Amino acid sequence: MTYFERAIRNPELPLKICFYRIFQSKSPVLPKFSQFFQKGAYCYSAGNLLVVISVTTCSALPPICTHKETQQIKQEGLCGACDNDVTPRTLSAENTPSFFRTAGQLGQEGDHFLEENLEAPAENHSLWGQAPVAEELPTAVTCPRALAEWLLTMLLLLVFLLGSSVLCVYIFGSCGPRPCATPECLDLVAQYVTSGNSSVAPCSDFFTFVCGTNNSFQTLEEENKGRLQRILETPDPWPPGSGMEKAFQFYNSCMDVDAIEAAGAGPLREVIEELGGWQISGNSTSFEFNRTLRLLMSQYGYFPFFRAYLKPRPTPPYTPIIQINQPEFDVPLKQEKDLKNYAQKVRDYLTYLTQLGSLLGGTPEKVQEHAGLSISITSRLSQFLQPLAPQRAQMVTIVQLQEMVPVIDWLSCLQAIFTEMHLSPSQPLMVHDLEYLTNMSQILSMLQLRHREFLQSHMLLGLVGTLSPALDSKFQKARQELSQKLWKLMERPPMPQRPRWMTCVEETGNFFEPTLAALFVREAFDLRTQKAAMELFSNIKEALISRLQRVPWMNEEMRKEAQDQVTRLQVKMGAPEWVMEPELATQGYPEVQLGPNFLQSVLSCIRALRSRTVRSFLKPFSYHSWREPPWSVKAYYSLSDHTVVFPAGFLQPPFFHPGYPRAVNFGAAGSIMAQEMLRIFYQLLLPGGCPACDIRTLQGALLCLERRYAIFSPPAGVSFNHSHMLLENAADVGGLAVALQAYIRRLQQYSGETTLPHLGLSPQQLFFQSYAKVMCRELGPQSKQDRHSPPPLRVHGPLSNTPAFARHFSCPPGALMNPSSRCQVW
Repeated sequence: MTYFERAIRNPELPLKICFYRIFQSKSPVLPKFSQFFQKGAYCYSAGNLLVVISVTTCSALPPICTHKETQQIKQEGLCGACDNDVTPRTLSAENTPSFFRTAGQLGQEGDHFLEENLEAPAENHSLWGQAPVAEELPTAVTCPRALAEWLLTMLLLLVFLLGSSVLCVYIFGSCGPRPCATPECLDLVAQYVTSGNSSVAPCSDFFTFVCGTNNSFQTLEEENKGRLQRILETPDPWPPGSGMEKAFQFYNSCMDVDAIEAAGAGPLREVIEELGGWQISGNSTSFEFNRTLRLLMSQYGYFPFFRAYLKPRPTPPYTPIIQINQPEFDVPLKQEKDLKNYAQKVRDYLTYLTQLGSLLGGTPEKVQEHAGLSISITSRLSQFLQPLAPQRAQMVTIVQLQEMVPVIDWLSCLQAIFTEMHLSPSQPLMVHDLEYLTNMSQILSMLQLRHREFLQSHMLLGLVGTLSPALDSKFQKARQELSQKLWKLMERPPMPQRPRWMTCVEETGNFFEPTLAALFVREAFDLRTQKAAMELFSNIKEALISRLQRVPWMNEEMRKEAQDQVTRLQVKMGAPEWVMEPELATQGYPEVQLGPNFLQSVLSCIRALRSRTVRSFLKPFSYHSWREPPWSVKAYYSLSDHTVVFPAGFLQPPFFHPGYPRAVNFGAAGSIMAQEMLRIFYQLLLPGGCPACDIRTLQGALLCLERRYAIFSPPAGVSFNHSHMLLENAADVGGLAVALQAYIRRLQQYSGETTLPHLGLSPQQLFFQSYAKVMCRELGPQSKQDRHSPPPLRVHGPLSNTPAFARHFSCPPGALMNPSSRCQVW
């Protein structure tokens, strides 16, 4: 029984039927009726006759278009012309035969169509004919014509449905990640193909499988410097006296090798004369220790016995304070267990210092004698150097330090360095290694009494070594030979020779950072990239807050506090806000005086940079002071103002691009973002750092992680202590887990994932490969200051601790990347 037959027998369900006549329709007008369908109105179309059936009255249904709207509808292409004929008909037993002779006799299929649409709202079911419609309703006489039109309509509908089915099968049958064929994606594919070693099984050595011999961070760093090179070598009429003009002049002066070679050692001899001359070159006039020391530190930026700098306190209220720290010796000569290695290092350093003295006109015998005693001074001072720790810093005043370390005239020396500050004897200082300073004072006091000329030579030889990059090729060659010898002693591969342009870009960036920052960001970091990076960071942040809810060693109070810390975390993305100010790139550097030679330009820039740095710290502490320039690839967390920083240089291919598949951005940049955020909680992982935590569970997780990393074999020639790297290992493992959780959540919320073509990687595999790609580094001896595990362990440790990796790469149980047990710190 059809719906109409049931409705006729049910007087409680009266229906109203309205006939609309549509003339010369060129496109569907049925969308105009969507509001009717939501209110219980349904339609059926045959030829140019639109039948609307409603449970309401026909007067409640507005017309398709009125005569006033006709012209507008023509312009919009809805229909060529239209007229309205709203004819209400009530279905009842009396008029049923008439209705079925007109509209109802279109056939059982028509009734079925109406029946389906009366039970569910219609959606774009209109099919429009081309024949003009009669002015009166069809009758039994016109039934054959209506039937023919209906059959034609049904045939067209069948063809349409068949075509749609084929299309749906094609679309959904090939449903899956779409390959990204944009230029940036194809460039990334080329990098992935050429950098890895596909002959290695990913389940046994994923680092080699992805990285080969590639160093991702070094490559990106060089690309960023190459971009700065192109900026500096592009001729442009910069405003006279502007920062841009001075930056370009300095870079061009650095690149003018012919002028530097022609000047030779002449500019350096002028500097030595300003310092009172030098005995080994035969022009010594006088030597006063504290006067020479003041000049070396304030005018030439060389600190032979200690470092003094202005920096915020490491604890609240983070106000700037003058800090005294250990020196950075040109070649550390602390006694080593390997005496043969130590003796060779001393011989190589003696050869280097002898070369420097000879280039300045000293006789070989006298130069070698003075160089030997200079090495003796460095060696004795090096014996007192100790590993630094924040808790060893002591707060003293200048007058107190003067009593404990009397060899230095502290007030006059520090005032000469920090001319922008007015210092007094009661000025507070932060001293990081007081024991070293007291021993240094004893050694220097003895040297002043017995070997004043050797003490002077020691200070001047150190200055020459510091200024050698601004001197001619003879000085630079001597420095390069020493570096190669020291690298060989450390069993490192030969140091590649850096092109001149890279050195000049670095020096220009150091001295004119505000100007180059504005130019770099303008070219390499647009608002689209910044917006996409902020969106990625928000996803990582949300995932971390969610993950903290399941950390087993936190109680509810600690968990809420940790989540609050993440919520309050600030982020700086790309560059400081002031970089985008239009006037920044054109601002001048009035304190910088370039010329008459490159060395004098460098010295002027050294003084200007130190003055600018001090002034920046003396400003009210209301904003984050960036530690890295915008072209840097180093992300970091600043404890003093609870801020994570991701420079524009880091947010570049192959680590990040708005057009990359999400798997790449989450796996590479996203994992680094998560690692930096986890640094917030380093204190909790230290012994006694979290009294309110479940210490047994926490220590068990950390011990599990330490044992897990101990399983991995270190690269050849690399030795390290797993316990010293435990915090960084925990951040690596946790960062990957947080980034993966954020990526999975993103996939669940949004469809349309893309992948890289020609690699045969699923999105999940691409995520893990992108993570490993960002960890690619060259293998070599670990620096004592490096708290990270060697590169292979930074890949294998986190990935083997992730069950999803073994699943998506089909690693068999017991394989290196699919262990039987795993650890959870975060």
